[in-house]
Amino acid sequence: MAKEVKLFGWYGSPVSRRVEFALKLKGVEYEYIEEDLSNKSDLLLKYNPVHKKIPVLVHNGKPIAESLVIIEYIDETWKHNPILPQHPYERALARFWAKFYDDKCQPALWKSIWSKGEEREEAIKEAYEHLNTLENELKDKKFFGGQDIGLVDIAANFIGFWLGLFQEVSGLELLTEEKFPKLYKWSQDYVTHSVIKEKLPSRDRMIAYISARFEASSK
Repeated sequence: MAKEVKLFGWYGSPVSRRVEFALKLKGVEYEYIEEDLSNKSDLLLKYNPVHKKIPVLVHNGKPIAESLVIIEYIDETWKHNPILPQHPYERALARFWAKFYDDKCQPALWKSIWSKGEEREEAIKEAYEHLNTLENELKDKKFFGGQDIGLVDIAANFIGFWLGLFQEVSGLELLTEEKFPKLYKWSQDYVTHSVIKEKLPSRDRMIAYISARFEASSK
């Protein structure tokens, strides 16, 4: 029931969308509560007093924070349409690659986008290395989870959708078909997947938001 499951998130947040993708893949009804990140609600601060950030899932009055933790909770609570593999070793590998993305790949991508000068050059070099690692891990699979979307696909959703928008606005080229053909094809398959496509934010709205951020940062 929607009343039993609430999600505190923000429209343009990749980590918030991770949870929405997981809930949608599972077919779980939920109530979505949009947060103003510049003026966070008392409820959000109550439910996530440690990090004070989105996303937060509240199930039967009990809050869970951190997107990857939330996704595992969702997967364990609603058993159908599994997001993580069933075999312990495969589950461990999925956790490893999701953590690799969060700890290594995402920070390098973010720094590539927003830093300048030598720092940016170093960040781009590092980002290429991590993207190449993901390219090699993808092998000949459609998704990191095989034929179906799994934990690593959801974790890497910034690459699937948001990175292309940042590249378009900034002129930076990190993920291209020439450099990373497998990962590029994965990104195309990812954003056209019926469940993911339905829950992606408006492209035009995100382009406007990103453009405004770049304009503000250049002043």
